[in-house]
Amino acid sequence: MESDESGQDPGGKHDPRLSSLDERLQQAHHAEAVRTGKTRATSKGYSQGNRVLAELIGGLAGGALFGWLFDRWLGTSPWGLLALVFLGIAVAFRNIIRISNERPD
Repeated sequence: MESDESGQDPGGKHDPRLSSLDERLQQAHHAEAVRTGKTRATSKGYSQGNRVLAELIGGLAGGALFGWLFDRWLGTSPWGLLALVFLGIAVAFRNIIRISNERPD
């Protein structure tokens, strides 16, 4: 009853069959990714989209925060906030245009 006959190969030895199988599986996964268009090149678009979103949110939030702070310190109630929000949006659009002009690798 104490014999180990589970039918599995011992874990300590290198099996060339498993290495060959692993190589073939990787080739099949790569071929399928190329066939369906799900290669690494599409992650560049996601990255650029996230950068655009971050620029929009950052420009608006940064302008609003600094405008509010300047209004509190200087006592110029809505004008500093409005000016810096528009400046933040303008800077965000400028950066978005720069991002859109980048060439994909």
